[in-house]
Amino acid sequence: MLIDTHQPEDVFARVPELAAQIDPILQALDGLLEDDDLYAQVRADLGKRYRFTLVHGRHSTPVEVILRMLICKHLYQWSFKETEERVKDSLVLRWFCRVYFERVPDETTLLRWLRTLRPETLHALNDRVVELAVQAKATKGRKLRLDATCVQTTIHHPTDSGLLVDSVRVLSRFVERAKPLVEGRMASVKEVCRSRVRTVRQVAQKLHRLVRRAEAGEQQQAQQAEQQKALYQQLITTTEQMVRQAQQVVTCLLQHTEKQAERLVAHVEPLLPLVQRVIFQARSRVLQGKQVAASDKVLSLFEPQTRIIPRHKGGAPVEFGRQVELDEVEGGIITRYEILSHPDEHGQGLQALSHHQQLFGHPPRLLAGDRGVHSADTELKAMTAGVQVVAIPAVGKVSVVRQAVEHSRRWKRGYRWRAGIEGRIASLRRDYGLRKSAYHGQDGMERWIGLGVIASNLRHIAQAQVIKKVKKQAI
Repeated sequence: MLIDTHQPEDVFARVPELAAQIDPILQALDGLLEDDDLYAQVRADLGKRYRFTLVHGRHSTPVEVILRMLICKHLYQWSFKETEERVKDSLVLRWFCRVYFERVPDETTLLRWLRTLRPETLHALNDRVVELAVQAKATKGRKLRLDATCVQTTIHHPTDSGLLVDSVRVLSRFVERAKPLVEGRMASVKEVCRSRVRTVRQVAQKLHRLVRRAEAGEQQQAQQAEQQKALYQQLITTTEQMVRQAQQVVTCLLQHTEKQAERLVAHVEPLLPLVQRVIFQARSRVLQGKQVAASDKVLSLFEPQTRIIPRHKGGAPVEFGRQVELDEVEGGIITRYEILSHPDEHGQGLQALSHHQQLFGHPPRLLAGDRGVHSADTELKAMTAGVQVVAIPAVGKVSVVRQAVEHSRRWKRGYRWRAGIEGRIASLRRDYGLRKSAYHGQDGMERWIGLGVIASNLRHIAQAQVIKKVKKQAI
């Protein structure tokens, strides 16, 4: 039969059916993200990007599109560029992200909107996701286990010479950018804005060759140590000269009213105290032979929040990043994450219990953790709050009564269940990027961890819904 045209059809009307065939989890996630409370919290932050963002200007990228694309990015561990390209090329992802046939946001657009999200908002978003898990009957909050892991920062291995070279490189770049602004306003501009990068790199190369050429005899080793100190003294002296130059340029820029001068000053002012700490620790450790406390060390100029985290395991003896506490309930749902100020978990059990009661309205029957979360009053306060079993081993020498408690069947069963969080941490590190943060700064790490945890929780809720649906169809 001869026909003139096909029947008109809404292209996106049947995409949910296609999504169910390609990825049932994605279809279930779509239903979970149809939640007004999630978007209201995100919208409040995005509306503060500029003064009149909420009322003036051209139409922005919709809040729904931004949140869904960020969830996709962390769900599949894509880069910003890859997220843009994948959504462009996929009809299912265009439907899921609510882009439809509109222009897909550019990678830089997505990054700029991400920076407006506050860490507090992501904690509130995760709390809302946990409420959705309760509504979907993916968890009831009867059991709670907690443990900590290290999320590394994106830095090169810290050395005193490397930090000194970085300091000179950053400050040299600053004075070169400020040179057009200070010309004619200060004497000897050429000398003040001189770059010393080539000097420190030549000294650093000599130092590295000296370190690689290990000598066997005691006399040769003593000579090598003296040469090493002399080279470090040159690095420190050059860095101090660069600091003085930068301070002179900052003093001159403060007299400017231009926006570019204000931006340069705002960029370099936080760096100068860090560079001075780098000089102090290099002089103390190398020239004076003194120890510097791990908490006082500067490990990176660009990620100053980085700490030394002892592993106490095989492989690398230490990691460079931040210790992160994770709380998990049954169903694989992470209810809380917190970046610890110091690599010390003691007392986290009570904070986890308090947060759990706020979310679920009742204490868990079981609270489990390793020795790291033990504190003197954890068990007593947990029992008082209504926890039936506290499976946290005591630290140090234990009494006969305590040994009897830790050898009881009920306690052992609870402590065995605690081991499951090790697998959850491994999954977060492998599948959601918690091994190393790709976002910069303390707030950037909060966003990286928060979005990874939220993506993991949403996937587990969606999986639980799909499994229930399959079981009902089988009956």
